[in-house]
Amino acid sequence: QVQLQESGPGLVKPSQTLSLTCTVSGGSITTNYYYWSWIRQPPGKGLEWIGYIDYSGNVYYSPSLTSRTSISSDTSKNHLTLQLSSVIPEDTAVYYCATGLGGDEYSNWGQGTQVTVSS
Repeated sequence: QVQLQESGPGLVKPSQTLSLTCTVSGGSITTNYYYWSWIRQPPGKGLEWIGYIDYSGNVYYSPSLTSRTSISSDTSKNHLTLQLSSVIPEDTAVYYCATGLGGDEYSNWGQGTQVTVSS
């Protein structure tokens, strides 16, 4: 079974870059035709899709975050990375990685990791 695990610093200072890793086990991130997404949920709000990288390395970001977002993968380590630059307190959220075949249908989610942006 595919499992995903988010990791990274839980506290980031404003203006710095948020960096998270999603480690994938039980399946390859190059498996046709899966997409690997980052999603976040701010306190008291709904889920917000950040972006994805697909099985061949193509990336796409939410228009509201594209200028600050970088998603990449390391196939040798079978993990995904998220970098969100110039963070502000409103970026505080639980961050998830998830996988699926496209659209809003996700077959597997990580447990999520809390990231707080504060000085």
